[in-house]
Amino acid sequence: PEIPVADSTALNYTFQNPYKSRRVTITTTSDTGLTAAGLIPNTLTVAADTEYRLPKQRNYDMAFGADYVVTQLDNSLLNATYQAYTGSGVYFDPGLTALFKVGISDLMDDVRLIGGVRLSGDLNSNEYYISLEMLKKRIDHQLTFYRQSREDYSVYSLIKVRTHELAYQSKLPFNDLHSLRFTGSFRTDAGVVMSTDYLSLREPNRYEYWGSLKAEYVFDNTISTGLNLYNGIRYKFFAETFKQIDEKNSFLNVIGFDFRCYTKVHRQIIWANRFAASTSFGDLKLIYYLGSVDNAMAPSDNFNYAVRVDQSQHYAFQALASNMRGFRQNIRNGNSFALINSELRIPLFQYLLNRPIKSDFIRNFQVVGFFDGGSAWTGSSPYAKDNNLNLDIIQSGPLTITVNKKMEPLVFGTGFGLRSRILGYFMRADWGWGYNDGYFTPKSLFNFSLSLDF
Repeated sequence: PEIPVADSTALNYTFQNPYKSRRVTITTTSDTGLTAAGLIPNTLTVAADTEYRLPKQRNYDMAFGADYVVTQLDNSLLNATYQAYTGSGVYFDPGLTALFKVGISDLMDDVRLIGGVRLSGDLNSNEYYISLEMLKKRIDHQLTFYRQSREDYSVYSLIKVRTHELAYQSKLPFNDLHSLRFTGSFRTDAGVVMSTDYLSLREPNRYEYWGSLKAEYVFDNTISTGLNLYNGIRYKFFAETFKQIDEKNSFLNVIGFDFRCYTKVHRQIIWANRFAASTSFGDLKLIYYLGSVDNAMAPSDNFNYAVRVDQSQHYAFQALASNMRGFRQNIRNGNSFALINSELRIPLFQYLLNRPIKSDFIRNFQVVGFFDGGSAWTGSSPYAKDNNLNLDIIQSGPLTITVNKKMEPLVFGTGFGLRSRILGYFMRADWGWGYNDGYFTPKSLFNFSLSLDF
């Protein structure tokens, strides 16, 4: 039997979308009833406003926010530029000093501004650094200003060296792995002679003005699997030229490469290998000091003064060639170097414990076995007769005696090390035994440093 229903009724529903300025009205009319067969569909009438209101348009105003603020003790240089060579044959290391660094960027991460200050304990060897990066388009642009002051000495005088450098760099990526980088810079080096006696008071100061160009090709497909642990390959080739603007016949050219390969041995165990080489040539040259590690502590006790520097090479700048563990800095020197580093990195507790580790120290604790080998030399090759290593000059009164000797130019170092992060610092401790001219050093040489390895 049929079930009676109410009379015809008109119902109006209004739905308002909170995100759009559009109103939809649905009107339903029912003059049918509910039968035993089920609900008979109603007749729907939809009436919609045709007007659509766009949201209010506003211009994007660049707004900056702080990315990071760093206040810590650190012993690395703010800018890895070449140091001016003063003839002392000593590489300047800032030691453990206070570092203040701030990085800010805009909301879209198109512009970055980084500034840093390093203050030494005596306020005589400070560093200042500011960098502006423009990352909006495919080609990245970076403008950098750097100032460094340090105390050094020549043969008879104490010198205050002040370096100012303004550099522009552009980076052109071909894809996620390959890129070209070009850098142009203007640099001034001022050597101010400190007045310690009457002779140094009369000695004039030295000023040098440099222009330089640098090109780099970079490949990097490495994947980080942990702190200082990678899988993959990365390398770069570079060439640069320097010209002392206020002097004739003052060109300095440098070419080199750095190749690194990280191979997975088993689970988290990584075998890291590095091969690097570079040479300088031209009217002026760059001297490399081989030995020790980057950012080594106790720099005053880390330089070998027994190995002579060839002053006839007309060196303008100086740099380190490391790692060469088992020796102090300057076990070899020259305008060319070649170096091999090989490390087996074992994150011990990550490898043994198959579960998450809460402790940062235990999670990043590593045991490392290493082998280093290489040389730095003057002349065409390490075994050439004109290599400075094979010459020993002895002066006695009016006599100057030159002794030709035959030494093995290659040196090697092997040993083990421990790594971990403590209070935010990645600390490296290495015990190395060096092999020099056919003999192993009787005792291991301990190196302690605060930085990530290659």
